Amino acid sequence: MDLSTAAWRKSSYSSDNGGQCVEIATNLPHAIAVRDSKFPAGSKLVFRPTEWRHFIGEIKKGMFDSMS
Repeated sequence: MDLSTAAWRKSSYSSDNGGQCVEIATNLPHAIAVRDSKFPAGSKLVFRPTEWRHFIGEIKKGMFDSMS
């Protein structure tokens, strides 16, 4: 997928002190893209909107809280 037009924004949970930072692009047609802000040229994950909503829903339910 061509991500050259992606408008990346940092998660509100990310800090500006070099911690764990995630950026998402929601302006793409039929896709949500995710990347590590510390490595913007690195790999990206691309989700369909329904997959993204499911993923976020699982996060809100605490599905990944005990993973480390």
